[in-house]
Amino acid sequence: MIKALFYEFGEINVFKNFVIAIMKEGTTVKPEYNDHLVEIAHTYFHNRPFAYITYRKNSYAVDPMVYLKTSQIENLVAFAIVSNEEHKIKNAEIERLFLKKPLEVFSNLDDAKNWVNQLIENEDF
Repeated sequence: MIKALFYEFGEINVFKNFVIAIMKEGTTVKPEYNDHLVEIAHTYFHNRPFAYITYRKNSYAVDPMVYLKTSQIENLVAFAIVSNEEHKIKNAEIERLFLKKPLEVFSNLDDAKNWVNQLIENEDF
């Protein structure tokens, strides 16, 4: 891990090719939280691709409008959701409609990490 960042809504851990976000219990993810992701993209992934992994250990809500702004982050190339709870997986299918980036759902964190690492290391962005 390169850096752990803490916000009022949760934490974002920065790695070489991706970030892992863990939201706090009961949080509602709002479009303005993307400002933090834009800053992270510029600071830690300047001029190179990265992926976003959301590790859904806690229960929280997502305003789907957040994905319209997330889709505008040019060097964000993929989005992974980690959960093995059926209702969270169904929510991911709705979220997929709003995000204009590849989105996959995984039941464990290692599979998500492997997917994003392969995607980034084997593609020419």
